[in-house]
Amino acid sequence: MLLAIDTSTRTLSLALHDGDQILAETTWRTANYHTVELTPSIVGMLDQGGVAPADLKAIAVALGPGSFTGLRIGLAAAKGLALANNTPLAGIPTLDIVAASIGPEDLPLCAILQAGRGRICAGVFHWRDGEWRSDQEAETTTWEKLVSSLDTPTLFAGEIDPDGAKLLRRRRSTAFMLSPASGLRRAGFLAELGWERFKRNRMDDPAALTPIYLHQPGAALP
Repeated sequence: MLLAIDTSTRTLSLALHDGDQILAETTWRTANYHTVELTPSIVGMLDQGGVAPADLKAIAVALGPGSFTGLRIGLAAAKGLALANNTPLAGIPTLDIVAASIGPEDLPLCAILQAGRGRICAGVFHWRDGEWRSDQEAETTTWEKLVSSLDTPTLFAGEIDPDGAKLLRRRRSTAFMLSPASGLRRAGFLAELGWERFKRNRMDDPAALTPIYLHQPGAALP
């Protein structure tokens, strides 16, 4: 059994994967109450599944980019479980989880996360060899800068807020928004990515695993 934990932004998600299917999944939006809500939700999911922490074969956790506080809380919970029970741990970039929820497409995919203070995290993926792959690092930017630099037809998915949606609609010839449901960041997809890593024995050292931060707290964009 694998437990997946994603606390990258105000969207929190948990899932249980038995190696063949997703047995349980819950996704909700928090008002920055990660600390209060995460642990009881993990305990509740494990109890419902009849799984003790020591029974877990693996844990997958979203590494970021995302909220500094959210990432630290999720990673601390995942590390605590992994170290306490000697459970293999896999850290998965958060934008990879967004991309994994989208089926094969010919167009490039821009996966979006909210970064706060009018900023977004954006990563571009291309479908190759049966999966979404990124050839460049994600960046922290603004909707205005991202949309103004758009020079090729591109799909958009993830945390697209009303301001972003408004700007994207103005570029209908090059910007194609996928439905909110298809772009929802769900831990079920994190669990599948984590299970593939587990099968290939490509797990991480819990003591050395760190979040992916694209900017320092409070830093302004150049």
